[in-house]
Amino acid sequence: MSIAAAYAMHAPNGAFEKVTIERRALGPRDVLIDVAYAGICHSDIHTARNEWGGAKYPCVPGHEIAGIVAAVGSTVTRHKVGDRVGVGCMVDSCGVCGPCLADEEQYCTAGATMTYNTQVDPAIQPGGHTMGGYSTQVVATENFVLSIPEGIGLDAAAPLLCAGITLFSPLRHWQAGPGKQVAIIGMGGLGHIGVKIAAAMGAEVTVLSHSLSKQDDGKRFGAHHYYATSDKQTFRELRSRFDLIINTVSADLPIDDYLRLLDLDGTLVILGLPENPLSVKPFNLVGYRRSLSGSTIGGIAQTQEMLNFCAEHGIDAEIELISADEIDGAYDRVVASDVRYRFVIDTSTI
Repeated sequence: MSIAAAYAMHAPNGAFEKVTIERRALGPRDVLIDVAYAGICHSDIHTARNEWGGAKYPCVPGHEIAGIVAAVGSTVTRHKVGDRVGVGCMVDSCGVCGPCLADEEQYCTAGATMTYNTQVDPAIQPGGHTMGGYSTQVVATENFVLSIPEGIGLDAAAPLLCAGITLFSPLRHWQAGPGKQVAIIGMGGLGHIGVKIAAAMGAEVTVLSHSLSKQDDGKRFGAHHYYATSDKQTFRELRSRFDLIINTVSADLPIDDYLRLLDLDGTLVILGLPENPLSVKPFNLVGYRRSLSGSTIGGIAQTQEMLNFCAEHGIDAEIELISADEIDGAYDRVVASDVRYRFVIDTSTI
């Protein structure tokens, strides 16, 4: 058992407070990580403020974790003390179901153990539920610890452990690449990484954003085209244009308008989680054999592939580094879309 400093919320309408938490004793297959940086994901906000329900307190969020291996268990072979490593959204899964055997642990039929807010045996995490990366240390099973290549700074690598893989996975699954027309809806914390990855894959990339306020950034990230969705002409001009559209925003969008932008056999993939159910006119699907789908993070093998890809192509997250005592203000700024493009906590300030 070890003691770590952390920042936790104790109630949905509370503020973050500095606390100490216990981490489990190192088992044979475990890796102890000194956390250097922890990204802030909008999912952290939804969970800490109990906007999705089911929040467990004290809540220590954080599933974009980058740091250095401090110790390893007796049978660990993948990592050694001093290695640059990361932990993403999952820290365990059943390992024996179909999805797990196919390296798709995020779809584990028993339910993957998420990095925070998952009920577990107190022997796995003292307190009975997982606690995340807003902390000075974390313990994870070696199979769920990623290697961060030297080509990426640890601070800018942290958001790749969630935002990066959330975009990489559908882009890879739907075969974004040369000859493909790809659109990214929204260019925030998720979307800006999606633009970089899709461009590096060789696709022709279009950003569909509410306004043109980030157009210069979009072009710098690799977008070939940038359109304002507040302009009705956009939907007329781009009709039947795209092979793949990825929606990164959680707003209630007129999905039919976007479906009509798909070419024959095109797919619209939902990543953002809007509050209300989607409304779709079936004709917009059957007319061009279009598909409406969804995606979440990728499995561990694909997450490592993503990190290697980003290092090879010089891709990282655009970040604003903050101290731990700025988390509450950062949450409010994320909700107000006042960040370009991801907040990352310097955990040396905890």
